[in-house]
Amino acid sequence: MQPRFMMILLAVVVGVLPLAAMEAVALDESHWLAADRAIDRGIAYLRGTQNDDGSWSPEPGPAITAMIVSAMLDRPDISTNDPAVQKALTYILSKCKPDGGVHDGMLENYNTAICLGALARVHDQPGVAGVIVKAQDYLRDLQWHDQTDASGKAVDLSHPFYGGAGYGHHGRPDLSNTQIMLEGLRQSGLDSNDPAFQRALVFILRCQGSNANTDFGDLIVQDGGFIYATSINKDLVGVPQSMASPEMIDEAKEGRPVSGLRTYGSMTYAGFKSLIYADLDRADQRVADAFGWIRNNYTLDWNPGLPEPQKMQGYYYYLVTFSRALDAWGVDRVKTTDGADRDWANDLVAKVTALQRADGSWTNEADRWMESDPNLVTAYALTALLGAMD
Repeated sequence: MQPRFMMILLAVVVGVLPLAAMEAVALDESHWLAADRAIDRGIAYLRGTQNDDGSWSPEPGPAITAMIVSAMLDRPDISTNDPAVQKALTYILSKCKPDGGVHDGMLENYNTAICLGALARVHDQPGVAGVIVKAQDYLRDLQWHDQTDASGKAVDLSHPFYGGAGYGHHGRPDLSNTQIMLEGLRQSGLDSNDPAFQRALVFILRCQGSNANTDFGDLIVQDGGFIYATSINKDLVGVPQSMASPEMIDEAKEGRPVSGLRTYGSMTYAGFKSLIYADLDRADQRVADAFGWIRNNYTLDWNPGLPEPQKMQGYYYYLVTFSRALDAWGVDRVKTTDGADRDWANDLVAKVTALQRADGSWTNEADRWMESDPNLVTAYALTALLGAMD
């Protein structure tokens, strides 16, 4: 029997927890054990690929290292005293900037937010608490609000950039960076009433295909899902972009109108999760629309909504957003519109463990967005599995 299941069962028997708490255990015993073994094998693989300076795949900055540290520290038998964790934390902290950013000169929001989530798991090292506060402030300052865009236009509530976060080099925000920012802020203890969450909510909802989206809803397929961004770049402000409609980018650059943008899985789960993090009322129609998309498009075989040639792109990122979103939603089962009653956590564990390679790693042959890097993809797989076990 699963150790966690035994602890919860004992707590119910002696009256510490109500019977309803039993619902917190989503995995059956066989899937729990499979996930546990797969995570151990994945971590063993990563111990063998860590660089001498404590990093993993440092080219984009410390983010991948931070993802791996987070996964390791989410294991009950691994602490900050672990030598690999100690080396990695030293590396991450070496990237702290005086202004609060944690990066290596690029992808500032992405790196800082993911590092913030890792450092939020560290409670026994002096100075880390101060780093967390500064990183939170840094991310809030990076978020688009009360600045001017590249053309000098004020980014106020009516601006398509408002509330979003981005990589920086595109000169515009996107939903992926925005949800990563919210993840880091939430993991580090920032309340959903903080203005950063409420500003982000404006941007997130502008990326949704919903008739409640009065800014861009008529340009997006109104199926409740989400697209990537409200602007293609700094020059095409207010012309939304979907990775599921790549043909529309060229159309827009030629000055032709953009419409019928398709929604897709990784961004829809990211958007849905962010609505939960921002504490949008669960009875809100926009939340219901997003969950309706999930019920209509439930799959773990590919990143749903992407065109057939691209459907495996961002696949492991999709699995992470799938796992974290449904974990945050707090349900064990998804009743799909075709009548199936899906046990999402068991489904995810079965899929992810089947994809693990003999050496304990994972990788994606569709190598867009760095998913050919086994360090990154193994970190994604571990994160997805841990969400199913949460």
